[in-house]
Formats: sequence, C-alpha cells, structure tokens
Amino acid sequence: MRRRFLLSLVSLTLAVSLLPAAAARAEPAPSLMLANVYRDGVVLADYWVSEKYDGVRGYWDGQQLWTRGGERVAAPGWFTAGWPTVAMDGELWAGHGQFGKAVSTVRQQTPQDAAWRAMRFMVFDLPAEGGPFTERIPLINGVVSRIDKPWVQAVAQFKVATPQALRTLLARTVKNGGEGLMLHRGASLYKGVRSEDLLKFKPYEDTEARVVAHIAGQGKYTGKLGALLVEMPAADGQPAQRFKLGTGFSDAQRQNPPPIGVRVTYRFRGINDSGIPRFASFMRVRED
Repeated sequence: MRRRFLLSLVSLTLAVSLLPAAAARAEPAPSLMLANVYRDGVVLADYWVSEKYDGVRGYWDGQQLWTRGGERVAAPGWFTAGWPTVAMDGELWAGHGQFGKAVSTVRQQTPQDAAWRAMRFMVFDLPAEGGPFTERIPLINGVVSRIDKPWVQAVAQFKVATPQALRTLLARTVKNGGEGLMLHRGASLYKGVRSEDLLKFKPYEDTEARVVAHIAGQGKYTGKLGALLVEMPAADGQPAQRFKLGTGFSDAQRQNPPPIGVRVTYRFRGINDSGIPRFASFMRVRED
C-alpha cells in the first residue's frame, strides 16, 4: 500500500511539473497537414517520397517558430535570423537517434546555444503557397536557398516506381538510422487536415493514447511501474478502449512513469479482433 502511495505521489509531482509548459501556450495550435498510414495498393506514381525525420514538428509563421501543439519555440535569435515572412512547415531535428535531444532543446525556455548548434530545421512544405505539392517543391528549394544557412535544409523529394523499391528504400533508410518514409501526393494542395494526401511508412505502426492509471509492478518491478493503463480515443464509430501498456520502458521511466493524463506514443503490429493493438510497446511521451 505504501509503495502504491509513493508511486501515485511521484505521478502527481510530475503532473504538476508540467503545468508551466502548458501555461506557456499563447496561441491556438497551427492547422498543419497530418499523415495517414501507408497501405499496399497506393498508386506510387501519384506521390513524392522523402525521409521521415524523427524530431519535433516546427511551424514558422513568418515571424515566430511554433510547435505542432501551439507552443512558442524559444530558439536563439541567430537560428531564425534572415528567415522570410513566408510560412514554413518542417521538422526541428537533431540527427538520427537524437529525438530526446531535439525535444529537450526545443522545450528550453532559455535557449542554449550549444544545444541549438546541433539542431536543423528540415523544411518540407510551404503552407501558405497555393498550387499542388509538385509545384511547391521548387519553391521550397528556392526559399531555403535564399536563407542560405547550413541548419536550414529542404527535405529531398524523389519518385519511387514500385512497392518493392519502396520497401527496399525503407529498409535502407531504417538501417542508416532513419525512422521511415513520407509519401506526399503531388497533386495535393496544403490543407490542415489528416488525409491520404500525406502518408507515413515505417516498419511498424504507431499512434497515441492517454494515460489513465499506473499499474504497480511485481517481481523485479516491485515498487516501480508495471504497466500503464491507457485509453485509445474513439474512432471510426468505435468507442474508446483501454488496455495495458507494459513494455518498452527504461528503468528510469519505470521509476518515474509518465503522469496520468498525458498522451503517450506507442508502437504496435496490427489490431486483434477486439480492437486492441497487438504487441504494443511504449515509445515516448507525446511532445508538442
């Protein structure tokens, strides 16, 4: 009983510690283009393909840098110096395998030059530009070229002819440290919705759920987190469902688990007949 009390107390402390970041939000979340999951049968000739960078989504509104969730990014002045009044959508990226470093850097209220020197802004779209994506690609390259800073880069877009070639490219990208691929329909206009115009292709699926409870561990995890009870949002006419998320945690995360109420990202491989994800594994706390 005492161990459960201590675990709950730690969770409450962590939840309170998140309040300043939430209170710092000054603007509504930007309306950004969001991706569905790639499935076999997609007409690849209709899409451009690029690497999916595992960082923090960044939106430059022409004056200020924001996260996907609408939180102001306190980047150093030199990082955004000379950026145009044109809106840019991209990824604040610290390199392959450095997601945690990117999150830590972006969340700093007082930016640290040394950390930001390792960051790049990978630009993949211009939200305010009209015309189809195929026509926006040279405009993206032109904007980035005029900025002329090594930490601002245009994401390379290319064509892939067959599903087998796409899977080969995915395997090579992941082997080299990448997270996966993005497919962007060439004829699509920029719309701040989730649609088939933008697809993500990774060796696994991932999505989000809300933490509703901590389940105490047993055996070697006695006194620590055993699993999270999480709730999937209602979707496609199906009610919200809850399930236990018990793998993927580090020892530090079991000692200090994600607070109740936050959203977490988990990976999985398919859905069973009851609608629960198969082989679900914790990845990280959702960061915006």
